[in-house]
Amino acid sequence: MTTPSAALRDQLADFISIPSVSADAAHAGDIAAAAEWVAAHIRSTGGTVELVPWGARPLVIGEVAASVSPESAPTVLCYAHFDVQPPDPLDLWESPPFELTHRDGRLWARGVADDKGNMFVLVEAVRQLAAQGALPVNVRFAFDGEEEIGGDSIVHWVDADEGSADVAMILDGAMISREQPAFMVGVRGMVYLHLRVRTGTTDMHSGMYGAAALNATHALMMSLQSVLPDANGRVPDELRAGAIPPTAEELAAWAQLPAGADQLASYGATPIVPHAVDEFYLRTFADTSLDVNGIASGSPDLVKTVLPVEARANVSMRLAPGQDPETIRSAFERRVRKALPAGAELEIEVENMARPALTPTDAPALVLAGEAFEEVFGARPFLVRSGGTLPIYASLVSRGLPVIATGFGVESECNVHAPNENVPDDALDVGVATMRAVFTRLGELGG
Repeated sequence: MTTPSAALRDQLADFISIPSVSADAAHAGDIAAAAEWVAAHIRSTGGTVELVPWGARPLVIGEVAASVSPESAPTVLCYAHFDVQPPDPLDLWESPPFELTHRDGRLWARGVADDKGNMFVLVEAVRQLAAQGALPVNVRFAFDGEEEIGGDSIVHWVDADEGSADVAMILDGAMISREQPAFMVGVRGMVYLHLRVRTGTTDMHSGMYGAAALNATHALMMSLQSVLPDANGRVPDELRAGAIPPTAEELAAWAQLPAGADQLASYGATPIVPHAVDEFYLRTFADTSLDVNGIASGSPDLVKTVLPVEARANVSMRLAPGQDPETIRSAFERRVRKALPAGAELEIEVENMARPALTPTDAPALVLAGEAFEEVFGARPFLVRSGGTLPIYASLVSRGLPVIATGFGVESECNVHAPNENVPDDALDVGVATMRAVFTRLGELGG
């Protein structure tokens, strides 16, 4: 007789077998097939679903009504993605990437952690509760197939959506360890700029014009110096304006995360200042950073004594929750223009801006979901933030929704985006049990 665990694995294996690689146009048909598979799973809950054309790839939009009094029940808007990273390099996989393999106490396959496994347990938990007449909330699904290539169709859909929602859930994250879950309560925003400095019409001989003509490389360096981190490793206060400090609960959780020194050492990185290792999470979760991502001028790979008249740089700033991208962009521009040498011309192009976002740690939905996780794991989730940028999180928060963002892979073990992606072999059963508990507890919210 097939056990429930084996039955869940068989269903997930079918989903995994669809190589829905969004980065490869040759797999466009597989993206569509994966969308159809997800839609069929949602239909099995008794809910409604449609594939909505939105950009180059379809969105899967579905809804399952609460078992009792759906008109007054709270509504949960859920997001996950059904596309996956390319499996390359194939020769490093110990089993075929699109065949779910059970060995050594783990499940191995591309997408098992990011994000098909999470999506599967999310829908399965709803299906089970609905079948038992025990689903206390309305559940809306909004899934996409382009997260791995930075697609923004789902963000535009969220911004345009006028449907009901009281809380949002993103199941596209990971746990700290098999015993310690985590909720991501904040994400940093982004201001990404391209700078171009010109100081003349043509490059010159440095012997004939050096010390007389303005060098564009020097001009760009002088301009950027006005916004670079200081001796304390922090950008000017004007660029940090508006940041919301972490709560005591957040700081207590961050103190239990892997040491900052170890995080930097794993990449062979040099601390920006010695004490940055002790402030690693404060700096990467809750402060502003600025990095020159690339700089080009002259001919650095040739023996060519030129005085360049053009220099370019790409600069990104990660903004802490509470900061306004336009305010920070404007402050950046004022500083670099003020520091620019007289006679130099500076063009600044905005390549991308994204909002930071934060869910209050005392939001009732977050508290209830944390209690549900504690029922299953025996531990309350750590409240962490992401140093990266997640536009859909910010869009959901901008709608006034508390966001529960989590997942069931183990961050340090699951090899996301790498060969031999995996999760613990109990992740499906534990994930379904946890999501059942979460939806049950969220039923206590006022609709």
